[in-house]
Amino acid sequence: MPETRTSEIGGKTVNIDESSSAAEGNQPQRYSPAEIEPKWQARWDADPSLYAAEGHDSGKPKYYCLEMLPYPSGALHIGHVRNYAIGDALARHMWMRGYNVLHPMGWDAFGLPAENAALKNGVPPREWTFANIAAMKKQFQRLGMGFDWSTEVTTCLPDYYKWNQWFFLKMFEKGLAYRKKSKVNWCPDCQTVLANEQVIGGRCWRHEDTVVELRDLTQWFLRITKYADELLDGLDKLEGWPEKVRTMQRNWIGRSEGAHVDFAVADGDAKITVFTTRVDTIFGATSVQLAPEHAVSKAFALEDDALRVQIEELLDQQQKARETDALGAIEKHGVFTGRFAVNPFNGERVPIWVANYILADYGTGAIMSVPAHDERDFEFAQKYGLAVRRVIAPVVDTKGAAGADTNDPALPYTGEDEAVLIDSGQWTGENCLEAQEKMAAFAKTKGFGTPTVTYRLKDWGVSRQRYWGTPIPMVYCDKCSPDEPLPVAENELPIVLPEQVDITQTNGSPLGRIAEFVNAKCPKCGGVARRETDTMDTFVDSSWYFYRYTDAKNSAAPFDSDKANYWFPIDQYIGGVEHAILHLIYSRFWTKVMRDLGLVKNDEPAERLFTQGMVIKDGAKMSKSRGNVVSPDLMIERYGSDATRMYALFAAPPDRDLEWQEEGVAGISRFLGKVYRLTTKFSSVARTNGAATRPKDQALLRRLHQTIAKVTQDFDGRWHFNTSISSIMILVNEITANEAAMDAGEISPAAVSEVLRGLILLLAPFAPFFVAEMWEELGGEGVVFRTQWPVVNEELAREDEIEIPVQVNGKLVSVVKVPAGSDDAVVKAAALADPKVIARIEGKTLVKVIVVPGKLVNLVVK
Repeated sequence: MPETRTSEIGGKTVNIDESSSAAEGNQPQRYSPAEIEPKWQARWDADPSLYAAEGHDSGKPKYYCLEMLPYPSGALHIGHVRNYAIGDALARHMWMRGYNVLHPMGWDAFGLPAENAALKNGVPPREWTFANIAAMKKQFQRLGMGFDWSTEVTTCLPDYYKWNQWFFLKMFEKGLAYRKKSKVNWCPDCQTVLANEQVIGGRCWRHEDTVVELRDLTQWFLRITKYADELLDGLDKLEGWPEKVRTMQRNWIGRSEGAHVDFAVADGDAKITVFTTRVDTIFGATSVQLAPEHAVSKAFALEDDALRVQIEELLDQQQKARETDALGAIEKHGVFTGRFAVNPFNGERVPIWVANYILADYGTGAIMSVPAHDERDFEFAQKYGLAVRRVIAPVVDTKGAAGADTNDPALPYTGEDEAVLIDSGQWTGENCLEAQEKMAAFAKTKGFGTPTVTYRLKDWGVSRQRYWGTPIPMVYCDKCSPDEPLPVAENELPIVLPEQVDITQTNGSPLGRIAEFVNAKCPKCGGVARRETDTMDTFVDSSWYFYRYTDAKNSAAPFDSDKANYWFPIDQYIGGVEHAILHLIYSRFWTKVMRDLGLVKNDEPAERLFTQGMVIKDGAKMSKSRGNVVSPDLMIERYGSDATRMYALFAAPPDRDLEWQEEGVAGISRFLGKVYRLTTKFSSVARTNGAATRPKDQALLRRLHQTIAKVTQDFDGRWHFNTSISSIMILVNEITANEAAMDAGEISPAAVSEVLRGLILLLAPFAPFFVAEMWEELGGEGVVFRTQWPVVNEELAREDEIEIPVQVNGKLVSVVKVPAGSDDAVVKAAALADPKVIARIEGKTLVKVIVVPGKLVNLVVK
């Protein structure tokens, strides 16, 4: 028998064959990825049609498999390898299942890293970007990724960003793109504005240590809030998306039904508008609280220097809480302004406070404080001695009549469904939910409020004061349109980004210092005009790139609608969960806009979404910033591409984090060496024809078809590629165990052929170079990735015998073997005849026999 040794691969124990035995007279060959992989890479590079999608008339079902496009940062690391290996395995599997597969790749090529690299190294962003694209593309090819490069998209090229500009003009026409002055997020390191979604814990999404500032600037926005309800409701239809992602989007959209209510400032002309979801509690409001930056707070501060100092201190506390991502747990502080507001429902004067936990950019920047029925308000009132007035109480049933519970519950009491109003004027005794509707309508009738739906989601700020991005296609003419920007004509697109630019991070956008770019003609009067010098947020680029893949060379339109409608929605999208409220929500918005423009028919971009786990090294996520990156180039040099990518799929379920261990790659390489030896040794036998008729054929073929069933099930279900590969390893161990019988001719050539060919086809999604070599070795016809996926023979896969655990009073006593498919009587008889069971129940009364078909037998005795 061949010699084996036990090896640990990613924490799993497998047997790795190290025998040099072979068929008599044959010297075994050794697996050499350094020879095999370049050979096949050269062949594949010479055949651009190899991974190309077929036409719409192929007669095959379509399958759009997509991984999120990478930023060309200079080099792939193992985290990238894992992400793209998942998608590549799926695409190869679907090709073998007979689908017309679109599996494209492109480059998210605009953005700050290129511009920052230019500042640091003196290399123009374009040059830096294209050098990185060339390097990363070479890595993808060396990894054997099956991308259709004929559809390649590079977002920093004019033939792509022309359509960013076209979409912007269409959105401007529809009122979806607009310009206004507002509070915006400013990153001091990026020297640009950030969208709300790009601020994480008060910090820049690219600079984790940089606190984002709030500034008043005039910026361009896209009206994503117009689609807020549709974005929210659509989440219920995305059953193929992880619930975690859907929950994150629901929370970010943050729909709240309630009412806006105006509190007039006593002895003045100002008013304070609050939003409340519980207008039914307004008779319990004992103060109004403002954000430090609220307009009324600022007005009061101008009149009172001592108050101004106190408000500035509150603002400073708020900013420090942002810096530590502790806004939710901030110690609440406030200051009484000395002024009062009038509750419009009862005319009561309530004190106006400024508080550090009220945010100017959330809601209206003001709240009515109802301490008896809100935990946050209660805490503040207790600290500052504000009145606490109960105005709702739980419902009790008094002889069939609804009423308020006289046993007051502890405060704060926040009941709603089973609660009624008390001490609330004409609404006393009303159910809370009914009262909310009636009181909001009353406020509207009286002119001091209105029923309102609010959202946490804000319009998407897309202006960036940086160079390396899509120029915004708008101009300013002081003569004919001094107050409003004007769109450029569509036939002027693209507005090309200048190549020779002196990039600095001072005095606004670098484009503003280039006269040749700034100076333009007014589209209305033909006179002198100024171009917009802000560029677009790079998330614009990635919001629709997957549509461009379907028609990447189209110069007349973003894409042909017929082609997009054939391929969409994406059947499987793969990428990181960190994009849940960035790219993934923006792309959903963009799809709905394109639908309304008549470009596409689908409502959502992707039917299924998979978010892979991170790659961990030295206890932290693998990233350049942490200095723990592992280069795939090094792993390929040592162990080969196939072993590198196969280990990335084997070491952990793809949705879980993976702890990187180089020894695991070495173990996979040894495993492939084992398969190589077996395949080359028996390839001549496997090329023969005939029927599998010998007695020992059955067990080996059973293991093959059980493995086919397992791997197919994993691809169709939860993608447990780690267990798929483990089951293939078990199959290889079974082949090795039968090697002597194969040498002796006790297993028929037909069985050897079926098992080896089946083995190679099962490995095809995971180790493409290796499989191509082995397929050729076995005399396989055609391209292995276009060969039909092996079909399980259910009859062959079925075990002749199965093992059934036998328990006595719930404790395992023995395991019996019975013929597969045995009825309960046979299983019961086998259990009662087992010597260990007989010994355990001797002298006792058998009360009951419980048979769980195919699972276990439990004997209950006394």
